[in-house]
Amino acid sequence: MLGPEISWYLAVAGFLFATGSLGVLLRRNPLIVLLSLEIMLNGANLALIGFSRNLGDGGGQIFALAVMAVAASEVVVGLGLVVALNRKRVTLDVDRLNTLRG
Repeated sequence: MLGPEISWYLAVAGFLFATGSLGVLLRRNPLIVLLSLEIMLNGANLALIGFSRNLGDGGGQIFALAVMAVAASEVVVGLGLVVALNRKRVTLDVDRLNTLRG
C-alpha cells in the first residue's frame, strides 16, 4: 500500500478532534463554537476515510460525504441563529443566551 499508514491518519484526526473539542469547551462566541464543531467533524471524517482506505472499502468515504452534508446544514442553521440573535441586539455570549427558553 502506498502512502502513509493508518496511524498517521488517526493521529491527525485525533489532533483535529481534540482541538475542536477544546474550542467548543473554552470559547463563548457562537461563531467560534460552530467553527470548532466543524473541526471536530473534519477530524471524524479523516478517521473514517483513513479506516476506509486501510480496509480497501469505499463505505467510509461515502459515510464521510454524508457527514459533510449534515455539517453543511448544521452551519446554515447555526449561522441563521447567530444572525437572528445579532439583529435582536442580544449578546453573543453562549453562557448568557437564554432567549430560546420558554
